[in-house]
Amino acid sequence: MAGPRPHSARLAAVEAGFRSLRDRYTGAEPGFDATWRIVLGDIGHTWEVRCTTHGARARKGASSREPDVVIGTDADTWIALRRGELSGIEAFGRRLLYARGNLDLAIAFEGMFRQENGRDPLLRIHQVRLPGRRVSMLTMGCGPDVLLIHGLGGAKSSFLDTAAALSKRYRVHALDLPGFGSSSKPATAPYTARWFAATVRETMDALGISRAHVGGNSMGARVAIELGLRDPERVGGLALLCPAVAFVKRTYHPIVRALRPELGLLPHQLSRDRVADHFWSLFADPDAVDPSLADVVVDEFQRIYASAGARIAFLSAARNIYLDAPYGRNGFYPRLSQLEAPALFVWGSHDRVIPPAFARYVARWLPSAEQIVLERCGHVPQVERPRPTIGLLEDFFGRVDALGPRRALGCERAA
Repeated sequence: MAGPRPHSARLAAVEAGFRSLRDRYTGAEPGFDATWRIVLGDIGHTWEVRCTTHGARARKGASSREPDVVIGTDADTWIALRRGELSGIEAFGRRLLYARGNLDLAIAFEGMFRQENGRDPLLRIHQVRLPGRRVSMLTMGCGPDVLLIHGLGGAKSSFLDTAAALSKRYRVHALDLPGFGSSSKPATAPYTARWFAATVRETMDALGISRAHVGGNSMGARVAIELGLRDPERVGGLALLCPAVAFVKRTYHPIVRALRPELGLLPHQLSRDRVADHFWSLFADPDAVDPSLADVVVDEFQRIYASAGARIAFLSAARNIYLDAPYGRNGFYPRLSQLEAPALFVWGSHDRVIPPAFARYVARWLPSAEQIVLERCGHVPQVERPRPTIGLLEDFFGRVDALGPRRALGCERAA
């Protein structure tokens, strides 16, 4: 990105960019209506952009309408975004941009307008409609397909940096599982790993994806394993970040079984402090995580959890994870031994949710799997240790591409 330009030149370029939004608008689904407030602090100006089914309108200044999203950045970054010189995700990752409000809408803004040179946006958020449910999807990049699946209580936003990095080589799809993020939240869905895996497979069918590498974190990794077991021909490599494998000692099994997800129908909200405390507990080194990211994630969780459907999905999915039988005829570990796809298990050395000690069970039942322990890392390596995690995924997917779909990898090492 070029260095700062004179104030008058930057202001003129910004104003021209906002004026052209109407002509570059790619449209929206029926009923869509959202407002963004864009604050460019370095030049002291604010714009408001409203997009509906019928078109887009940009105006200078702030109206009395409450915006769905507030985006703050500087003029040069905003110009670079409009020209496709970097994506909003990259700008956010470099801390050149902040967002408050509906995070999905903040990300979606970029994908709603063609670049100033007429090219398609660098990314887009779109809706995949399936029988009885809807999946919200972020897609960016070109090349072989990669799917990224978030963990319990999370959303596709947990993979933003990963998606941006992998998009240099792959067409990356980061999705919200039904019940989470911006996807639909059917109250009667089972929210089991099997149901989630079927949803991912049907999403692939809807997008014309015959085969993809799959990466997942925690519950998302469990879903990725289930997809690999049930539809091995659809999966390339499986990159499993702190996967929610079956618990061997289930002390609270009777209590958890007695608890019903329908309790989520009762109106309640978790305090902001409680959500923030849980967020920080996921990391071994909180100083490695930008505090502004915590604000965004906590705000987003509270916004989503206010929905009864989201509460039911959260409680049901958590219950199903805990009750997943480790052994027996349909137990997790005997089934894991049947996994055909090359698999990379990444554990966090200080993960208090799924400790790295589970690696020994994986080694027993799936000795062909590659296992890596990330030092000084908690439960969400793609957030706490993004660079080494992205490097591991790039290396692993590259080796799987070179080896072919049914070649196995094997070893255990520390990183």
